[in-house]
Amino acid sequence: MAAPTPAAIRLPAGVRDYLPRAAGVRRAVTERVMATFESWGYRRIITPLLECADVLARGLGQSTGTSAIHFVEPTGGEVVALRPDITPQVARLAATRLAAEARPLRLCYEGAVTRISSRPGPAELAQAGVELIGATGPGADGEVIALAAATLAAWPAADVRLELGHVGPVGHLLATAPSPAARDRLLRALRDRDRAALARAAAPWPAATRRLAEVVLTLTGPADEVLAEARRLAWPVAVKRALAELAAAMAVADELGAAGPGRAAAAPRLLDLGEVRGMGYYTGLRIAGYVAGAADAVLRGGRYDELLARYDAPAPAIGLAVDLEALAEAVGADARGPACVVVVAADRRRAARVAAGLRAAGHHVVVGLGAARAGARSFGVDVVVDLTAGVVVGPASQVRIGAGLEPVALARAVAAACVAPPPPPPPPRGRRAASNTVVSSRSRARS
Repeated sequence: MAAPTPAAIRLPAGVRDYLPRAAGVRRAVTERVMATFESWGYRRIITPLLECADVLARGLGQSTGTSAIHFVEPTGGEVVALRPDITPQVARLAATRLAAEARPLRLCYEGAVTRISSRPGPAELAQAGVELIGATGPGADGEVIALAAATLAAWPAADVRLELGHVGPVGHLLATAPSPAARDRLLRALRDRDRAALARAAAPWPAATRRLAEVVLTLTGPADEVLAEARRLAWPVAVKRALAELAAAMAVADELGAAGPGRAAAAPRLLDLGEVRGMGYYTGLRIAGYVAGAADAVLRGGRYDELLARYDAPAPAIGLAVDLEALAEAVGADARGPACVVVVAADRRRAARVAAGLRAAGHHVVVGLGAARAGARSFGVDVVVDLTAGVVVGPASQVRIGAGLEPVALARAVAAACVAPPPPPPPPRGRRAASNTVVSSRSRARS
């Protein structure tokens, strides 16, 4: 029989395989994100891939018909759906099995979701997220802002930023539209960030409202500056109150972040009050997190106080979700898991003893590829420990080892072999250049 062609052995559109290295990076990203969530007191839950279609539709609203994959369960005839989002499942749990639990609930999760879209893109996504249910006000919002910052700060080598928003200003403008058509024109202009179209769309509004519409797209930039500027405008009382609560939430986030890693407090924080994404879902604060190298936000969230009512259990709620695949692709080498090590030795028993010590130190170890190390690197490992030659060979450097090296010292040698050596020092310079170097160092110390 003829061998199958590559075209015959294929995957559906929008899904992918992860080979060992990529799978290791994604696993490391998932574990670090979940460890951050759990360190803030969020308890892990696991929800099923399948939901009853009508129950899932409560949480997804009108989107379920276009985004969820439906089929009839063959044994019972129930119409079920593959989950396109995990937040509705958390809402279902909060309204049923966790209904008697004290509020607020702090829950976290990770898992795959499957979506159908008419646009090109992934059909299967890996998500991790948190939900804070039963808490409202600046304290709850500030906690989730700080947690979003801490999640981004878990990647020391990444260039990250956090962008906040609030539905209040744009929601007021849309609510005061003189007609549905005018509302649609305004929403389209805001979505396209088209100031000229926005001015035309706002022309039928009263003068005061028209001025607010014309400036809302300019309310973007450093969070503290934009918020101060927005609060000087002539918004109605409800929007002024929302902006005051946003300021209070940012202050809470600053207090919580100041006690954590320095990067969490130092990450750039922006504010965009003209963003319209999620206007039909979010009811207050919006959050987005960006990492250099990712085409779009890797973290999104906000306040959604109306979702639990769809499950007959009204309660305030706020949460966020992380796109684990996009984050893994962006952070790359910064998310490497334990090194995969091959121990090569003529004496298999000695190799096994060394391997046991390295496994106890957290490494993944293979024994018995033979005396030669030539094929070991092509096997997909990170480090080769050649006991016969007395050398540890890593992707970045090579470390000599003695015959009787203790397991702890050997584990250090393996770690050192994974780290590139520092660049050589620059050549000596003249006296004036050296003096300038000293001054520059002092300047950095003051800053």
